[in-house]
Amino acid sequence: MDLNSRLFDSIRIKPSCDEPKAAAAEPACESPGCGQPGLHRAPKGRKAEGQYWRFCIDHVRAYNAAYNYFDGMNDAAVQAYQKDAIIGHRPTWAMGVNRAGPEKPEADAVRDWAYVDPLGILRAGGVGDARGRAKAAEPERPRRSAALRKALDVMGLDEGADTAAIKAQYKTLVKRFHPDANGGDRSFEDRLRDIIRAHDVLRAAGLC
Repeated sequence: MDLNSRLFDSIRIKPSCDEPKAAAAEPACESPGCGQPGLHRAPKGRKAEGQYWRFCIDHVRAYNAAYNYFDGMNDAAVQAYQKDAIIGHRPTWAMGVNRAGPEKPEADAVRDWAYVDPLGILRAGGVGDARGRAKAAEPERPRRSAALRKALDVMGLDEGADTAAIKAQYKTLVKRFHPDANGGDRSFEDRLRDIIRAHDVLRAAGLC
């Protein structure tokens, strides 16, 4: 074997894992005249958020003791900053104001609340019209007792039926189910009897 062969010059040997790695260079303390490693970070202050000084332990303690974020701000500016910090320094708007819409609402607009409905889901459900107005509230219907609701149901009427509707429906049902209208057939007598009783209940309540 020729040990002087040029092939031996191309051989590279992988370093052992046991061999100590070269220590990473440590940043120096940025305090003037200090040669200690700057292992500790200290914020640079207002208008330099996210930026830090590198100090040794002694100088970072001295820096933190004298640190004042509001240095150079008057009392009014400090109070305004503290008030703004409550909401995370984010813009806010008054309730019922749509910042994407006009600054002043229309003079004839009537709205009980403000909402943003870009897909028209609320309008499709009858919540408001195309301009976002709340529709006029329907008049409140009188509450009926269970007996009255049952009597109206027997006559095929809803809970909001008025006197005229009840009278007209009663006449129609009596003519339909009376034996004389069915050639003497008495198979509808039970139905006619229920209708008469229901009408008596509604009349006693003053609805007809």
